[in-house]
Amino acid sequence: MRRWGIAAGLALLLGGLSWLLGGTAPGLEVPVAVEVLDRDERLLRAFPVEDGRWRLATSTAALDPDYLALLLTIEDRRFDRHPGVDPRALVRAAWQWATRGRIVSGGSTLTMQLARLRAGHPTRTPAAKLAQIRAALALERVYPKSRILDAYLTLAPFGGNLEGVRAGALAWFGKEPRRLDLAEAALLVALPQAPEARRPDRHPEAARRARDRVLALAEAAGLIDARARARAAATPVPRVRRALPARAAHLAARLHRAEPARASHHLTLDGALQARLEPLALARARALGPRVSVALLVADHRAGTLLAHLGAAAPFDQGRCGWIDMTRAVRSPGSTLKPLIYALAFEVGVADPAGWIEDRARDFHGYAPRNLDRDYQGRVPVARALQRSLNVPAVTLLEGVGPQRLLGRLHRVGVALRLPPGARPGLALALGGVGLSLEELFAVYGALANDGRPLTLRHRRGAAPAMPPATPLVAAGSARRVGAILAAAPPAGTAPGRGIAHKTGTSYGHRDAWALGYDGRHLVGVWVGRADGAPVPGLTGAGAAAPLLRDVFARLGPGSPLPVPVPARAPAPALTLAGVPRAGPHIAYPPAGSRVALGLAGDGAAALLRLRVREGRAPFQWFADGVPIGRAPVARTLDWWPHEPGYVDLAVVDARGESDRVRVWLE
Repeated sequence: MRRWGIAAGLALLLGGLSWLLGGTAPGLEVPVAVEVLDRDERLLRAFPVEDGRWRLATSTAALDPDYLALLLTIEDRRFDRHPGVDPRALVRAAWQWATRGRIVSGGSTLTMQLARLRAGHPTRTPAAKLAQIRAALALERVYPKSRILDAYLTLAPFGGNLEGVRAGALAWFGKEPRRLDLAEAALLVALPQAPEARRPDRHPEAARRARDRVLALAEAAGLIDARARARAAATPVPRVRRALPARAAHLAARLHRAEPARASHHLTLDGALQARLEPLALARARALGPRVSVALLVADHRAGTLLAHLGAAAPFDQGRCGWIDMTRAVRSPGSTLKPLIYALAFEVGVADPAGWIEDRARDFHGYAPRNLDRDYQGRVPVARALQRSLNVPAVTLLEGVGPQRLLGRLHRVGVALRLPPGARPGLALALGGVGLSLEELFAVYGALANDGRPLTLRHRRGAAPAMPPATPLVAAGSARRVGAILAAAPPAGTAPGRGIAHKTGTSYGHRDAWALGYDGRHLVGVWVGRADGAPVPGLTGAGAAAPLLRDVFARLGPGSPLPVPVPARAPAPALTLAGVPRAGPHIAYPPAGSRVALGLAGDGAAALLRLRVREGRAPFQWFADGVPIGRAPVARTLDWWPHEPGYVDLAVVDARGESDRVRVWLE
């Protein structure tokens, strides 16, 4: 009988061991929050997993090493040596259960705790412990220690819907767990043992006692000394749960909606700059009224990267309609298109930066614009007319340039203007009679800052720069001249002064206030107003948007100077030899001062214009508004497809360097 008893005991033991060792390891892949990160891998915004839990992916490489040492000392000091189960801890727990009739200390290793978190087992029954042991042994057979520890750090509960030490550190201390002080680390070690009973916002005294117990155990283990323990114990526990970061909220949400399955988005934004600008914009909005909002864009136009994006002053404020991304909202741009009109006028020769222009009451076929102060300056320098944002000179120049030419140039930077129903593009474009967004105005000013070349901004880190359109918005010389004029403007209110090319704008009825500016490196765009389109009494670009523009540039640090304007390159004048004019080229068609009806080709595009030259010596180089459009090695004709109607300066230079030029109107 004794043999049968021994055999039965061995069989039971072997069967038990076989059961313990035959478990299947639970998978460690769990859904984690989608993260939007800045250029330095700092968290801008996270989106919770489907059940609403804030579970942020965590690895030991991103944690404070002192926290890890404290965690292993308190929870599982033989973690690196045991096979998933610590026999000493289990024997101690079993003896306490047998002698006291209840479980005093569970003896669970971190691997066993991970097994419980994955399976959702209860914690205080012998059967649950056996299940955890079986799963822990299986986990250790399949996964390396580092993977197990990372999984625990991602799944450990920290109260409410917080999972993982990163979510815990952000919610309770407002920072990533890369650098923790001793008091913070001890609280994060204590919370997962009883996350609801020790929530600092609901049970601060329980949280403090649990933290202090961890500190006492750490001192007893020789990890810290008495002075460090006392100093940490004197630190108050947090009593408020902080919201997780939600910076660049609109851009982050837009990217998440576009690619919901993407685990992370790595952006070019400067998180530190974004963190400085968001409270600045909110303070400005609050000072202007309870329903006022602010939108803001900042870029490094030299590198072609977006640095800051703010779609609303308070993205989660219902009263300010914070859910609307005002960088994309279509609004009246006020006077902000005037710099482009002047640049086009310089390019086609309608105006000279050093010339003069009339600012007098004038009727443009039924359209009679007036200045904001309802006064007129008379004959003024062209540069001063732009700096003072005079309305009549801007409309005069647009008449000379042609509204269609302005529209055509805006298309080059991807801007499609929105006109009122039934309206046709006219001279009111100069004063804001059209719909534009801050993103689109940003593109216009980006091209002006970029020597007239369209600027393609990147917001994703590591993305290949997109090829900008080959055709410039305006000629480089014209863009630089406008930049120099705007940079030399006297400060508008508290706007930037010399060194930053800036322009403000105010829409009709004081609904929108704008300020855009750039130096040799940075580009900033500001919109201020109400998202619902209601007027704000007294709202102006100079008074509301320009001060914020100034403050943004101040937070960008030292600027970079604007490029110095250079004289525009034009075809060389006809040369003479010994006072005798040479028989240079003469443009036979189109004749100077003529109006040329282009019509449309079969596909809807503008029809070609055949240019002809008499006299002169081949080859002939042709120019339109100073830009080469073709070379005829032998022929005296050149077929050219104009991009847009309006005035154009045509020029031809022959092999001797002699030239001729005409100005014509294309329609």
